[in-house]
Amino acid sequence: MNIKAVIAEDDFRVAAIHEKFLGNFKGIEVVGIALNGKDTMELLDKHNPDLLLLDVYMPDQLGTELLPSIRKQFPHIDIIMITAATDKDILLNALNYGVEHYLIKPVKMELFHQTIEEYLQKSQLIESKQEVDQDFVNQLFKKSSESNDTKEFTLPKGIDEITLVKVTNVLQSSESGLSAEQVSEQIGASRTTARRYLEYLITVKECRAEVVYGVVGRPERRYYKI
Repeated sequence: MNIKAVIAEDDFRVAAIHEKFLGNFKGIEVVGIALNGKDTMELLDKHNPDLLLLDVYMPDQLGTELLPSIRKQFPHIDIIMITAATDKDILLNALNYGVEHYLIKPVKMELFHQTIEEYLQKSQLIESKQEVDQDFVNQLFKKSSESNDTKEFTLPKGIDEITLVKVTNVLQSSESGLSAEQVSEQIGASRTTARRYLEYLITVKECRAEVVYGVVGRPERRYYKI
């Protein structure tokens, strides 16, 4: 999965931070940064991206004022608003145009990470199905707060959410499966730690394992994201 993203943010320093942050996610490529409304529309027309991080307060036009044109010209683009705007009418306007999420500055990195992670999971879920059933719809529309609350209370001792997300991302990026050693190298942790998280993912049915044999016949346990 390759998601093209555009960042529309009038502060170039903040835009650079967002670009660097998105670079941590495999499968997301930032194809352009716009500092105003005019440049935003030009970048969307040029790249036809999948995702737009959109600020509200830009020098020439409000981000919410762009929404009608964006939805008309790019009906399938996903939009996450990141803004200091706390006006209720602005929020309602954003919701009416199908904005995926609305993050109020200053945004905590944990919330930013969680939002992008949920967006990627939703995108992967949609990509995985050609036909839908009620279970699929329930997964697609489940409330993020409910899933996060459940995760917070069910994570066992020795399993923290940040590392768990890292391990999950690594597995999602590999179709051929990974060993605990390969996962440990990619997340920057010991093999023992990686194996602990991988085995936990198996218990919650988000991962499966198979024993494969190498050239010299030594068995190796490989993990696959479900």
